[in-house]
Amino acid sequence: MRHATRILAMGIAIALFGLATPGTAAAAHIKVQCPGDTNGNAVLDAGETPDPAYPRAVCKHVGGGDGYSRMADGKVFYMFGYSELTGHPESMAMHHGMLAGQNPAPTIDLDEMDQFFLTLTNVGMTMRPDLFDPHSIHWHGYSQAASVFDGVPESSVVINMGASMTYFYQVNEPGTYIWHCHVEATEHMEMGMLGSLYVRPRQDRLADGTQLGQWTHHNPDSNVDYAFSDDPLVGDTYVYNDGDGTTRYDVEFVLQSSGLDSYFHEQHIAVQPLPFAGLDDDYSYFNGRGYPDSVNVTYDPALVENGFFNSQPLDALVEAPAGSRILLRMSNVSITTFFTVSVLGIPMTVVGKDAQLLRSPSGENLYYNTSSVTMGGGETYDVILDTAGYAPGTYFIYTTNLNYLTDGASRDFGGMMTEILLY
Repeated sequence: MRHATRILAMGIAIALFGLATPGTAAAAHIKVQCPGDTNGNAVLDAGETPDPAYPRAVCKHVGGGDGYSRMADGKVFYMFGYSELTGHPESMAMHHGMLAGQNPAPTIDLDEMDQFFLTLTNVGMTMRPDLFDPHSIHWHGYSQAASVFDGVPESSVVINMGASMTYFYQVNEPGTYIWHCHVEATEHMEMGMLGSLYVRPRQDRLADGTQLGQWTHHNPDSNVDYAFSDDPLVGDTYVYNDGDGTTRYDVEFVLQSSGLDSYFHEQHIAVQPLPFAGLDDDYSYFNGRGYPDSVNVTYDPALVENGFFNSQPLDALVEAPAGSRILLRMSNVSITTFFTVSVLGIPMTVVGKDAQLLRSPSGENLYYNTSSVTMGGGETYDVILDTAGYAPGTYFIYTTNLNYLTDGASRDFGGMMTEILLY
């Protein structure tokens, strides 16, 4: 039934603004800009040559549209979301992006000094063809965005249905961030257009991919070389350019805390007035999944068969060898709720907040150990779990807001909880 609905809605979309298919004029509205890429799939394929003007170019293509999410108690809610279009040609962006919104949005991971080209294509609202909402991308916390690339409608370009735009960022500051749509922000963020983004520091970069040494970045605009000297710390993995190795970690995981107001989402797909004043999350989750779905590392084929198209591909299971240092890149993207998150049995060391190393102006480390972290909407935390001396086994990460340990009226399923598996 959902497949038939999708086909009908796609037909409506074709009538409204044209579906981009090979050889059609509609494809001209979708343009992926990626240095060296000649076929518009945002990937340098065999035979394509990097553009020397952008030696550290990284490209990604995402779609903005709608879809569905299934909660741990089995209920299904209408969502807005971004979809992953990287690797697909421009002519097939609409086909792959419609009704493919993900919860959360695809995770973006970058390295410091990358030159990031991020193309957004607005594929429209398949299940709400009465809506003509534009979309944008706002890199929350990025301090150097040109106004046109900031995503705020009052001062930036926004993207209408059937069109695309490429954002450009010179990635200069490591840390953990979030990204989201800033058009009609309360509605679009509540509906799910939210994702995680993080930047790894140059401190852990190898010179040529195999050995330590000096790494040089050339700026063609100023004809200046920026060299980072050989250092005994370089080549491991760190949260920040700390200079003393104190933010070293072995494995990293993204944990995005969020939730939804089920009544708001039900009213949305029912095409009813939206109850903004009464917004109050009654479902909560890590990475778009409530417990025990949060630890399910295999995707349920039944969801694909019923038309959900892998809308929640990111699990929240933390797996690592006992004795390792685990980095949790934590964020809260709820627009209604502060969440307090705790790790049961393992101390948390907070080394960064809102993409800033916790360090005083005089160079003193301001890291602190805690049993819980309280996050407001839009905040991020970099938390290291040092598991040296801890026995292999299962530990829990959960919200201490006990009313968010179950979903809706359920008393058995859902909630913001996941597991740490030390092996």
